[in-house]
This record gives sequence, C-alpha cells and structure tokens, in this order.
Amino acid sequence: MKIAVFCGSNFGKGDIYRHAAAALGRALAEQRIELVFGGTSKGLMKIVADAALEAGGRAHGIIPRLLVEKGQQYPNLTEAEIVDTRSARKLRMAAVSDGFIAMPGGVGTVEELFEMWVDAQFDGHKKPLGLYNVGGFYDNLLRFIDDMIEHGFLPPQQKGMIIVQSDPRPLLQAFRTFTPVTTPKWM
Repeated sequence: MKIAVFCGSNFGKGDIYRHAAAALGRALAEQRIELVFGGTSKGLMKIVADAALEAGGRAHGIIPRLLVEKGQQYPNLTEAEIVDTRSARKLRMAAVSDGFIAMPGGVGTVEELFEMWVDAQFDGHKKPLGLYNVGGFYDNLLRFIDDMIEHGFLPPQQKGMIIVQSDPRPLLQAFRTFTPVTTPKWM
C-alpha cells in the first residue's frame, strides 16, 4: 500500500507538528505502508520522510523540477520522480497512491486535500482521504464544511468522504476498512 501525505514545507509553530509528522512516518513504516510525498527536504515533509526511513519504511518523492534545481530534493528517497510542474506532481501522486492524508500545512496542503476530495466527488477515485487533525488544526475547516452543508452547498454524505483522526494509528486503520461514499455529488 502507498499513501500520499500532503503536509507543510514549513515546520509550524511549536513541536507538536514535528512530533506528529514523526509519529505518522513511523506508523507508515511499521504498517509497511510506503510514504508518497512532495519529495523535498523542507519542513514537515522532511520529518515524515526521515521517520519513515529510520523505522525501515520507504519514501517515494515526487518533486517538481524547479525545486530540484533549487536544491530542495530530499536526498534519501527510496524512489525519486522529477516532474515538470506542481500540477503534474499532484496527478502523479494521485496515480501512484492508494489513499491521501493531509497533515497541517499551508495553502498548498489545503489545495491538494480539496483537489483529491473534488476528484472523489466526481467519481475520479475511490480512495480514502484523511485529515490528520493534529492539535485541532483542522477544527475550523471542519466547522466550515458543516456550514457548507447547513447552507445547502454540500450534500451531507460528502463530509463522510473524509476520515478525521488526531492519531496516525487509528487513521491508518480507518484507511484499511474504508468504504467509499457511492452517492454522486449531484444526486
């Protein structure tokens, strides 16, 4: 199994995010799940990859050529793919992964999360999508999603497409037992 992890190229404030990234990397390796990530040596991406590799796992990095040219490619990748653009990176990550986890991060992380969610809504994939809600990082986003439902812009069953956990082990367990939502968005 391969799981794409979307996360910050920054560390965030405080050690909570660093510890969570390391815990996710270790959990992936312990469960023999290969990490697929953005392939850089920056921020939480580096920490999750370091932890996965230190625990005997694998790290498949997919990185845009521009970041390689800037010297940001993670040096210890088990498998490295260089693509032309960020868009190509997302497409490739989606193609090789069996599921997706969004850790805390910035707008790029949220954009990747939402693109995978929209793709699932349009029957593009039937893969699990998870929020690793470290320290309640995504609580406001979850309230916003509830507002979308309340105001009639999102069918309630669509929220069920996202698995939310604050611990990596139950999150990965939920991925193993995941059943996709089968009702199309527009019905």
